[in-house]
Amino acid sequence: MELFVWQLGLALTAGAAIFGYLLGSIPFGLILTRMAGLGDVRKIGSGNIGATNVLRTGNKKLAAATLLLDALKGTAAAAIASRWGIEAGIAAGFAAFLGHLYPVWLGFKGGKGIATYIGVLLGLAPVMVLLFAAIWLAMAKLTRYSSLSALVATLIVPIVLLAAGYEKIGLLFVVMSIITWIKHRENIRRLLAGTESRIGEKG
Repeated sequence: MELFVWQLGLALTAGAAIFGYLLGSIPFGLILTRMAGLGDVRKIGSGNIGATNVLRTGNKKLAAATLLLDALKGTAAAAIASRWGIEAGIAAGFAAFLGHLYPVWLGFKGGKGIATYIGVLLGLAPVMVLLFAAIWLAMAKLTRYSSLSALVATLIVPIVLLAAGYEKIGLLFVVMSIITWIKHRENIRRLLAGTESRIGEKG
């Protein structure tokens, strides 16, 4: 009986991960820009499919829609799968995050994951989204660097989660934050060199 329960739990977790990945890999930035007649967003700016690069098309509403949808796919994956247990929710949320970063449909070349990171956080620990937003806004006001604001927020949030007793979720966000920092390595190099664009600047 215990073996059956363990196998059932493993199957649910695996199913949740597959569901999460497929949901997370939907390239909303690419879909929305093409539907709007703006071409392939991968051929402008950073070549990224995320909201920041969509903003480089000059369409703020489209960028906002991309940000919202990229976040909500993480939220939906984590929240829906959590009905079958926190492990399933964590698996689905993490898979959605990876799906956004490495979508199979686009040769595993996706976005940098901040919006989906926030979405997964909303699905698993909603109150922590307020902390993330507060840190981001404070850092953005102080430095006017969007990338630095996000990096600081992703550094602090896992620490607070672990300190607050959210061990499993906290460990998930430790891993997600490490991946986020790796995906932002070019931004980090530019920050260190003083060449990173500030909020409101072009380029």
